[in-house]
Amino acid sequence: MIDVGLIGFGLAGRAFHAQVISRVPGLRLAAILQRSGNEAAAQYPDVRIVRTLDELLAIPEIRLIVVATPNDSHFPIARQCLAAGRDVLVDKPFTTTLDEAVALVDFARQHSRVLSVYQNRRYDGDFQAIRQLVASGALGRIVRFESNYDRFRPQLRLGAWREKSGPGTGIFFDIGPHLIDHALLLFGLPEALTSDIRIEREGAAADDAFDLAFHYPHGLRVDLRSSILAAAARPRFTIHGTEGAYVKLTVDRQESNLRRGDIPADGSWGADAEENWGLLTLAENGEFTQRHVPAVNCDYRDFYANLRDAILGKATLAVTPEWALTVMRLLELAQQSSNERRTIPVSAAI
Repeated sequence: MIDVGLIGFGLAGRAFHAQVISRVPGLRLAAILQRSGNEAAAQYPDVRIVRTLDELLAIPEIRLIVVATPNDSHFPIARQCLAAGRDVLVDKPFTTTLDEAVALVDFARQHSRVLSVYQNRRYDGDFQAIRQLVASGALGRIVRFESNYDRFRPQLRLGAWREKSGPGTGIFFDIGPHLIDHALLLFGLPEALTSDIRIEREGAAADDAFDLAFHYPHGLRVDLRSSILAAAARPRFTIHGTEGAYVKLTVDRQESNLRRGDIPADGSWGADAEENWGLLTLAENGEFTQRHVPAVNCDYRDFYANLRDAILGKATLAVTPEWALTVMRLLELAQQSSNERRTIPVSAAI
């Protein structure tokens, strides 16, 4: 049994970590650091509630610490936990700068600690179905992949840290790491990228929309996009290949289920109703055939199960520190591309 300490009980800590940790065999949610308020105590009466990081680190049984705090605090908190001899999982984004990320990875390596970042969206059932579809070659040579994560929230959330101007705020550092992770898993490193990170809502202080294009050999283009001003959301995924196409309209249900605390008792947490399955269109000899593709039976518990097994020496870590550095490098290159309004080459040595 691995005792886990969770730092932060905002949306990330409450919905995407506490609920998952407490439902993974071999993990025990032992303590939650909530600096003020009593929501954690009310929801988890059997879990120890602490108010300071020193108090959390004074609990000797805790082996893994999860950092689910505002982005600009990820680096100092994670470093302090590593220095205290704990393994650490940081919610995405890993840090707010590449320099911080490199320093954190080096520090973890020097102290022989497990360090990872929460790329949980790779365990969306629809994305796993896409991984299988692309690997099968059914679509032929892929020429275009589009991933959209849209919302409609025209009102500004005054006081919310994500909507303030500062390091790691805005939608690009919120959604970008997930979409970049997906692209890397499917196609590897691009040759170059072009980015437009912008503010669309009047009066907003942090970016609320982005378009990021990855350029690959042989005509493959990957478009990763998100907007908070999308009353009519674009398809979640679109893939075009020389032998057919795939379109998935709706978003994996896990996030909405976890936000509501509506967790299925059995089966995958993100299982889609059949009418929401992705549509595969194949062309052969001038004829088109279509069939719906169900989501793969997986969910965010699989991320934590892998982390558990990696800490115990029973599995290879799925999201390595080196992977986290690659995502951070691409985030910074995208920021440079947007600032300079040009396409940026991506080094093969990234």
